[in-house]
This record gives sequence, C-alpha cells and structure tokens, in this order.
Amino acid sequence: MEIVMQQIVNGIIVGSMYALMASGLSLIWGTMKMLNLAHGEFYMLGGYFMFFLNVGAGLNPIVAGILSIIGVFIVAIIVETIVIRFLIDKPGWEVNQLIATFGISILLQNLALKFWGERFQNIPYYVKTEVSFLNVNLSAQRLLILVVAILVIVLFWAFLKYSRFGNALRATSQDRDAATINGINTRVIYMLTFGISTLLATVAAIMLAPIYSVNPWMGAAPLLKALAVVVLGGLGSLVGAIVGGILLGLLEAFGILIFSSEWQNVIAFSVLILVLWIRPSGLFGAKEW
Repeated sequence: MEIVMQQIVNGIIVGSMYALMASGLSLIWGTMKMLNLAHGEFYMLGGYFMFFLNVGAGLNPIVAGILSIIGVFIVAIIVETIVIRFLIDKPGWEVNQLIATFGISILLQNLALKFWGERFQNIPYYVKTEVSFLNVNLSAQRLLILVVAILVIVLFWAFLKYSRFGNALRATSQDRDAATINGINTRVIYMLTFGISTLLATVAAIMLAPIYSVNPWMGAAPLLKALAVVVLGGLGSLVGAIVGGILLGLLEAFGILIFSSEWQNVIAFSVLILVLWIRPSGLFGAKEW
C-alpha cells in the first residue's frame, strides 16, 4: 500500500508540471489557434537561464527563478514580434505557423548546443530535507514542485478570469474582429499570450531542472507530453489541461509500478489513443478561452 501511495504522490507531482506545460499550449491554441512546436525549447531556455543564474552567478534560487522567467518572457516577446506576428492572418497560416515554430525550435536547440555544448548541467535541490506527505517520505524538492504548480495555476486562472487582460483575451479568442471594433489591441493580446505561455513552461523547467538536469534536448519529452495532455483534456480547455496533466502523470507512475520505466510512455500514449478513439474532442471537449 505504501508503494502505491508513493506512486500516486509521484504521479501527481510530475503531472502538475505536465499541467503547467499543457496550460501554456492550451492558452495559445484557445487564443491564436496556434500550435507552438517551440514550446519545449522555451522550457529548455528556462532551465539554462536558471542554471547560469543560480549555479553560475550564485544567485538565490528565488531571485534566479524570477530573472529566468523574465528572461524567457522577453525572448518569447521578441520571437512573436519578429516572426509570428507577420504570419498571422496570412494565407496558409495553419501550415506556416507549424513550419515557423518548428524552425524556431531547431534554431534554439542548435544555439544551445553552440553556446553551452552537449554537457548535462546539474542544479542543486533548492531544498534538501526529507518530508512525510500522505504517509509517504519524499524530498522537500518534490513537494515544493507540487506547491509551486498549484500556486501558479491558481494565480494563472485568477489572472485570466478577473483581470482586464483576461477579459480582453477571452473576447479576442471568441471574435477577433468584434474585439478590435471594441478597442482591444489584438496584436498586443497575441504578443502577451505567447509570452505568458512560455512563462508557464519556464516555471516547469525551473522546478524540474534539479531532478532531470539541464541539456539542449530537455524540451523534447515535455513538449510531447504537453501535446498529449492538451489533446487528452480537450483543445483550449484549462480544466482539461490540468486534469489531463495529472492523469498522464498517474498513468506513467503506475506504468513504472506495474511494468518498468521503459513502458511508462507506451502505456500513457496507448491510453491517450484509446480516449481519442472514444472521445475525439478530449475528456472536456475543445472550447474557447
């Protein structure tokens, strides 16, 4: 029973990070009808920024984390301004945005290889004690991951629901032309939406980097998992992204318990295919923000 509880806790913790990654993808899809294939590389940038600020510069993890989030956000704004903005509303947007973000992904990955090399970089745990949670002993670092994920998701939801930006974002996602007529600058909305989505990925990278290390390829697996979660929960659904992330984390955890770590991805994506076969729109259905 203790082993089962251990896997449940581990699944929820990892799933909470999948939920953060997927929320960013879902936000972009719900607002811009865009699939950002470079999402994983922004996650990777967040890991590297954190490594060099925390380990290299010796900054406090909180300060290093805040600066990393700001840094990746600025990079995302620049990318949206010089690349994505000029593709929106142009013929072939559906295909061109996939090609563009895939190209950005390759560019960022190769820049990481050029500047930082292939070496796997390690970040020390931010907290090094052991704690007991639900009768399960685990590192405080893993519990911190769950706490941060819950806090960020709640703040993200409140920001979208109660802020002027959130209202403008929902109006833009429902009818861009009507939003423009009512004085909403949809270009700014798109730019900030792209930046906020990468902010969520950066938080996930900062929290997971001490466990999985930092390297130029670290964004590939989280991107695939986030895509699976978005499809599993329903395109454009925040609730779907959160629930789907937790479900995928639990599926992987029990895949390790029942079979082995080599089978966790097979089991998770097999269930995903089954859900899509039964309910193509995902568990919560595609919806607008």
